[in-house]
Amino acid sequence: MNAIHPIRAVVPCRACLSGEDLDWLGGGRSVSLALDLMTTVEVGAGQTPEGRAGAVWGGEVWAFLRARLPGLAARPPVVTVRSEAPAASGLSSSTARIVALFRAFADASVRGHRVPDATLTRWAYEFEFAVFNGGGMDHLAVVEGGALLLEGRERGLPAIRERLEFPAEWRVIVVDSGTRKDTRHHIRDVRARLAAGDPALTAYRAAADEASGRVWEALRGRDLAALGAAMADAHAAMRDHQRMSTRGLEELRETALASVGLPLKLSGAGGGGALVGVCAAEEVTETVARLARALRVRHPAAGVIPTSAVPGVRREPVPGRPGGQRKGS
Repeated sequence: MNAIHPIRAVVPCRACLSGEDLDWLGGGRSVSLALDLMTTVEVGAGQTPEGRAGAVWGGEVWAFLRARLPGLAARPPVVTVRSEAPAASGLSSSTARIVALFRAFADASVRGHRVPDATLTRWAYEFEFAVFNGGGMDHLAVVEGGALLLEGRERGLPAIRERLEFPAEWRVIVVDSGTRKDTRHHIRDVRARLAAGDPALTAYRAAADEASGRVWEALRGRDLAALGAAMADAHAAMRDHQRMSTRGLEELRETALASVGLPLKLSGAGGGGALVGVCAAEEVTETVARLARALRVRHPAAGVIPTSAVPGVRREPVPGRPGGQRKGS
């Protein structure tokens, strides 16, 4: 490792356009999109107290790698971690951090060859699954990038059914509610309901899967109105069948629809975090300004963030896709 030329891993966040939990419930589709709110991990850079304090999971990731990569030191190198995504917002900022730690640690430590993207994706998923017992949408989303149609599995990474480049003429608007989501008990409770055959969960899975199919067709057809309608239905399934929304989040959605005509969908479970909507790139500046003004009085803690879709961190070619996927940093 060379301190003058630090090892850096830059990883996007992700929005879920439809199908929360379906990546690990099994038998349903979800749609993910990588966004340019980046998490950066640097090994060998000049360290600041803020950067060192931000290296949550560093020791645990290093211990995981030591069990699989021979010759690693007993203690991890010091890293700097920076994130542009709001924390605890349903935009996979924690998974982006973990994937970036895996990539930076592996690149800094392994000489002569690079740990393949597929291997690091699987390791990052296995690391998080052991802690949270959740799914692998986030790991695939930030590594593969672009838009992915995923088929869920109760255990293991979801299958990537299709890939699309997000239309260049569209932008994603993130509305950060200013309230942190809390999923401490969500996965445990939903897995218990799955084991018990809860009919409400069955109804949610059917409604969310149907919405995911329409979201994907709207992306494929570059139909912005159809995409907004399908994302609104995906949100309704989350709210009505799974109680993932709150009165405050619904007020944000109502304000966005009334003030700028933008359908918003909650990204991630947990009763807080961020909502996402899609608009034409030529309208994004005005839409963000008008929405921020509309939210200022009743929701001063909310923030409006314009974002773009980006590739993930994969460097190796994608099978069946000429040229593969390039790093987006």
